[in-house]
Amino acid sequence: MLRIEAVTVGYGGPPVLKGLDLAVARGEFLVVVGPNGSGKSTLVRAVTGALVPSEGRILLEGRELRRLRPREIARRLAVVSQDTAVGFDFTVEEIVALGRTPYLSPLRSETPRDRAAVQEAMRQTGTLGLAGRLVTALSGGERQRVMIARALAQEPQLLVLDEPTAHLDIAHQVEILDLVRRLNQTEGLTVLAILHDLNLAALYADRLVMLKDGRVWAGGAPAEVLTEANIQAVYGSRVKVVRHPMTGQPQVMLLGREAARSRETAGVGSN
Repeated sequence: MLRIEAVTVGYGGPPVLKGLDLAVARGEFLVVVGPNGSGKSTLVRAVTGALVPSEGRILLEGRELRRLRPREIARRLAVVSQDTAVGFDFTVEEIVALGRTPYLSPLRSETPRDRAAVQEAMRQTGTLGLAGRLVTALSGGERQRVMIARALAQEPQLLVLDEPTAHLDIAHQVEILDLVRRLNQTEGLTVLAILHDLNLAALYADRLVMLKDGRVWAGGAPAEVLTEANIQAVYGSRVKVVRHPMTGQPQVMLLGREAARSRETAGVGSN
């Protein structure tokens, strides 16, 4: 679905991503983690075409991204960001309908096919009951579901999520990721997600990639990536990694400095 080959990209100064190689398989739920400044948001901008690599190339469904028109990219790839703010009093249905923009032209008005896509996107995200409400009057969790509905209205093959659970409480974080996981499993939607929360990443990802300083530090199953040694090397934090009692996936327990010092004194090793 997506291949990133030896990509170097930045903002005019020193590069942020440095020779990055990454692939996302069709139907995969891939989560990218890493500390602030590791290149996660730059990766999103690169795969959406907002930033053009100075070296390397990005292939979307086998076609080089820089050779695709924005309309072509938007028909294959949709993005949901952490910022759900809307500055105008649009209704939910109007916001979701914006997802059909790549299929419209100045000479073509909305068709029954477009309206059906909007209705289906709202049905899938549980936002049909919100259709007539102003998006500015919604809660953070409701707005994020609306933004996912707008993305689904594009009928993408790849959904890119940039910190979709930022600013949400625990219940809404789980609600949003449960929704995305269901779409991934039942609709075959390929997902590339950027997450800060390592525990959520471990619970939902098929595969994790951990970035450090613009390069891939580790990649693989959550248990292979979320080790105490990796987290200390990349985040500079001492942690205890345990297994989730129900899923068996790794879960990261933070240790304060005193707890970490006591652990070292007791001679407890790392995974």
